[in-house]
Amino acid sequence: MATLGGASFAWPIAARAQQSRKQNRVAFVHSGIPAEQLTESAGPFWVRRFYETLRKLGDREGDNLVVERYSAEGRTDHLTALAGTIVSRKPDVIVTNLHALVIAFTQATSEIPIVAIAGTSIWGGLGRSLARPGGNLTGVSINAGNEITGKRLEILKETIPSLTKVAYLASARGAWEDDAGSSARQAGSRLGVAVSGIFPAEFNEIQIRHTFDAMTQQQFEAVLIDEGGGFLAQRVLIVESADKHRVPICYPYRDYVDLGGLMAYAPDLGELAQRLADNVHQILNGAKPGDIPIYQPTRFQLVINLKAAKTLGVTITQSISARADEVIE
Repeated sequence: MATLGGASFAWPIAARAQQSRKQNRVAFVHSGIPAEQLTESAGPFWVRRFYETLRKLGDREGDNLVVERYSAEGRTDHLTALAGTIVSRKPDVIVTNLHALVIAFTQATSEIPIVAIAGTSIWGGLGRSLARPGGNLTGVSINAGNEITGKRLEILKETIPSLTKVAYLASARGAWEDDAGSSARQAGSRLGVAVSGIFPAEFNEIQIRHTFDAMTQQQFEAVLIDEGGGFLAQRVLIVESADKHRVPICYPYRDYVDLGGLMAYAPDLGELAQRLADNVHQILNGAKPGDIPIYQPTRFQLVINLKAAKTLGVTITQSISARADEVIE
């Protein structure tokens, strides 16, 4: 672990190769997942699919590709320093997530291609169109517009008709104040549900446990979680905490449900990872990131875990089950 300006970061774990062919350097940077888990063998599903797709496209780590892995480890107050350090190493492509981290990289460089997996608001916020993003940034969107947040609240309300008070667990205050948070508040007003923003100071075990204790004390009846990668990095702890505190959550990714979470209204992260890898492949072969359209998912799946529902005391009605794309027994 190295220290920069008082902040601890997980520094790169680089693959090494002896082949004489040209090697491209990719910096894989995540806001929360530890650097050692950003691999094809140890990473979450979408990370594994990313590497798998690169291999199928002919970009193999240890052959023509060197991957340098970094993690901000949930420390959102030091993203600028981390971005500056990575840019100074001059990788051929930077792959990253999280709105604030993408902003940090775009401020640190206008030359190194950046391929991001982030919410819809990041693209418009940087003055780019989905069809022709321009500049040095492209990537994939994890939602199809901020109204998806409101849709998740609607699903919770239909599942629990008595619902009146919901916490919106946001990765940063900005995530609550932007269009996604506004969508949750508007949906809440329409449905008769008071929605309040909750912002953990960091994405570590202590802060996550403290946040769930606080939500229980404030008597929130259910929770929405935003799509931030820091929460996904703590998915096991979050699902365990929801179970412990008996709080129903509608998650943004099915990874949580596979671990025992109640339900998710989610895009196919595997598909997004494939497109992310294809973007990297195109850039390594000469394409300009600004010419590569930003992909936006068109299909979302409702996945429900019946075992979790029983544990939480939530009744899954026939109408909700009928709407689900998948019901996990």
